[in-house]
Amino acid sequence: MATSPHTLSSRLLAGGAGGCVWYLERRAVQGSPHRFMHLFRNAGKQWVTFQHFAFLKRMYVTQLNRSLRQQIKPKSEPMTSSFLEKSSSSQAKAEVYEMKPFAPSSLSLPRKPNETKLIELEPASIIEGSVDVGKETKDEKQWKEMKLRVDDLPGILARLSKIKLTALVVSTTSAGFALAPGPFDLSCFLLTSLGTGLASCAANSINQFFEVPFDSNMNRTKNRPLVRGQISPLLAVAFATCCAVPGVALLTWGVNPLTGALGLFNIFLYTCCYTPLKRVSIANTWVGAVVGAIPPVMGWTAATGSLDAGAFLLGGILYSWQFPHFNALSWGLREDYSRGGYCMMSVTHPALCRRVALRHCLALLVLSATAPALGVTTWTFPAIALPINLYISYLGFRFYVDADRKSSRKLFFCSLWHLPLLLLLMLTCKRPTDRDGGQPRS
Repeated sequence: MATSPHTLSSRLLAGGAGGCVWYLERRAVQGSPHRFMHLFRNAGKQWVTFQHFAFLKRMYVTQLNRSLRQQIKPKSEPMTSSFLEKSSSSQAKAEVYEMKPFAPSSLSLPRKPNETKLIELEPASIIEGSVDVGKETKDEKQWKEMKLRVDDLPGILARLSKIKLTALVVSTTSAGFALAPGPFDLSCFLLTSLGTGLASCAANSINQFFEVPFDSNMNRTKNRPLVRGQISPLLAVAFATCCAVPGVALLTWGVNPLTGALGLFNIFLYTCCYTPLKRVSIANTWVGAVVGAIPPVMGWTAATGSLDAGAFLLGGILYSWQFPHFNALSWGLREDYSRGGYCMMSVTHPALCRRVALRHCLALLVLSATAPALGVTTWTFPAIALPINLYISYLGFRFYVDADRKSSRKLFFCSLWHLPLLLLLMLTCKRPTDRDGGQPRS
């Protein structure tokens, strides 16, 4: 069937129109990304302008508030060296020159006469502040020389000598002197107390001198003077020497040679045996208990000049008391001792730590009952000391069973008041002596 001319022309017209529409749509699709990029760039330029406008506004408000605060409370200008002033001024000029092209020329803000100077000088002040802050942080990271003031020296030396532990040592020595038979000699008592205190200060100072690298790892000892660098090691050794020599001399020539020998032996035992043994074996606890048991023996020998049964009884009481005291203390410091590298029962043998504490709590009952049999106290003493000895034994049993921080803390705080009260009861129940020889009555 033949196609009419009218139909053919209409089809060609429709095809041409469709082709034109297809060509225009294709050009629009291809050109749209370029138009979007052009719009994005223009928006970016406008965004930079808005950013600078906001920056200048904040800078203006900051400088205005700063000027008002300076008018109310003037601040002293920081002291800077000439080198820092030159470098900061040159950097300030460079910063000002770099910021000029970015400043909008059409921006106009209402300003007072002094505000223009403030805005122009702000980059220099910012740079000077950054230089000062950088200088401070750099100085903080560097080692600084510690300057020792004379006012701080007594407190530093008191912490170096462990003044609280020294006071405990002197008090136990005084108790041994007072419990010894015979008349009370005040001058001998004062010389004994002073010599024992100096010997204890020397031993504690040498102990801290040897344990500086290990004490720095423990929270309990990281603030000691030698660890913090508040005192030099040479000064610590000089202080220990100045305490040890006159202390031993007072005990030897002022009291008697036996007491001086015990004081010298105790310094050696604490510094040369107990201190290095703390990082080798748990036997350090037993050696440390011997160190704590010697001071009351020194007090007894200072009064009598001999080692009697009463001296060994007092030494045994102090020896047994230290195990519940120190084992309970070390139980709460197990992490600290582990970080410091110390070999303690609470760290390596926790069951033995609790068992030994309970064993020596019960030993205090036996030793208190032995005191009247050895002629040190009357038979009243075991009876009136029974409640506190039973109480510390009960806390030792709870520590053995529970094995937690609560039970160890209770046992430790009980030991703090148990020993002074026990020695006070011994003094009140001291056996009366004869007028002539000082021997106790039977």
